[in-house]
Amino acid sequence: MRPAAAALLAVAVVVTGTASYVAFLPQFSGRPAFWALAGGPTLVLALVAAAWAQREDLLREWLAPRWGDFSRGVVGAVLFMAAAWGFSRVVAPVGSPREIWLVTLYGQIGNPRVLQQHGAEVAAAIVSVALAEELLWRGLVTQLLADRVGSRTAWVWAAVLYALAYVPTAWALRAGGGGLASLDPVLPIAALAGGLLWGGMARAFGRLAPGVLAHAAFDWAIVMMFPLWGPR
Repeated sequence: MRPAAAALLAVAVVVTGTASYVAFLPQFSGRPAFWALAGGPTLVLALVAAAWAQREDLLREWLAPRWGDFSRGVVGAVLFMAAAWGFSRVVAPVGSPREIWLVTLYGQIGNPRVLQQHGAEVAAAIVSVALAEELLWRGLVTQLLADRVGSRTAWVWAAVLYALAYVPTAWALRAGGGGLASLDPVLPIAALAGGLLWGGMARAFGRLAPGVLAHAAFDWAIVMMFPLWGPR
């Protein structure tokens, strides 16, 4: 791998990891700063990814809409939602010691009533960040890895790096104690599962658009429509 490509991969992981850690610190719980910190750096990196893809004549191929994209995106979102629901009921059910994983996560996102009052802004943020993450991780990062390990497995390695970038949130969201048992692994697990799903979609369809739709629809569903924890 060329030094410039390796540097880009390192920057993607380090910047995302640092921003996600800071965003999920308790002092930013439910504040606009949380959304800015969680998504802002990714949007900047996505501009780099888009410029690179444009130069390589890939951007239009990745994002140009085609028949069937919407259906594929909905199916992807439903599959991931079902997996997330199963995780919340089996691994971190209400009343279990692991329920705190979801309690702290949703507490960080913000008051549901406030989010509903700003539905348009939340939707814009979710769509923008979903598009940015797909451009960065399933686009640029996967393509750079493909040059080193081949396209057949690059999407898997990209998912691993994507999950690695969210590992610091396990410390930011930890509850009490401070030991390893208090770490919150929800976001790294979700990033790995999502990275494999959206990366697999990009690999299967040769494009990013279906994954962008699936990613945005899933995020909207678990934040605004069918939260995995909280009032229903």
